[in-house]
Amino acid sequence: MIVTGGSEGIGLALARRFAAAGNDLMLVARRPEPLNDAAERIRADFKVEAVAVPADISSPDAIPAIEAALRAHGAYADVLVNNAGMGLAGPFLDHSPEMVMQLIDLNIRALTRLTQHFLPGMLVRGRGGILNLASLGSYAPGPNQAVYYASKAYVLSLSEAIAEEIAGRGVRITALLPGPVNTRFHERMGAERAFYRYLVAPASSESTARAGYYAFALGLRVCVPGLVKPLLALLMRIAPHRIVIPIVRVLLEPRGAGPHDVRG
Repeated sequence: MIVTGGSEGIGLALARRFAAAGNDLMLVARRPEPLNDAAERIRADFKVEAVAVPADISSPDAIPAIEAALRAHGAYADVLVNNAGMGLAGPFLDHSPEMVMQLIDLNIRALTRLTQHFLPGMLVRGRGGILNLASLGSYAPGPNQAVYYASKAYVLSLSEAIAEEIAGRGVRITALLPGPVNTRFHERMGAERAFYRYLVAPASSESTARAGYYAFALGLRVCVPGLVKPLLALLMRIAPHRIVIPIVRVLLEPRGAGPHDVRG
């Protein structure tokens, strides 16, 4: 199986959860050193194969690099975890066009390319599936994180649509929608001091990965981890946008540094 952004945070926690179930892994991320460390720890802890593939999945060279690594190990992608992503905090017009395009390339284009590339093989084999990391923010527009929230709405919509298209063919598609998680993601995107970081208690990477793993194993199409966050998700879906959007704007108001690249 392939896990993008698998060197830290939720991606690493998901990789370890799947490894604990006996799955061999291919971890993909940009930075070789933490990626190699993560693969080495997984091999030592779970006695499974864990291969590190340093690659930027938004690059055209990423899929050929992944395919070459699969061939070298006589493997194929039975499960794909699309975890890698980046965030931007702050008003839309404060972001450079280059950073906005980087986010779209990573959160949307790369995820779509990987899904479209590996899904046909899964359907031929009639097993496996794709776990896409979306966000609780998929359910509402996000002023002060506008492009990030929009990208995660795309991930959720794409996941649910494909899941319906391939229903009954033995392949599952799950979207994991965590709220704030105790990783460096919020700090790196300049949102660590936003109001929601004080109001909503963050979950751990491990609990988020556990929920995502079991949702995928059970064939659920959408998973919102936790006890309170599913209620928040329901409120975000049923409340009128004229009420939800101003509240989200206040919650996401940046109080720290400007936007940063937080790619895995």
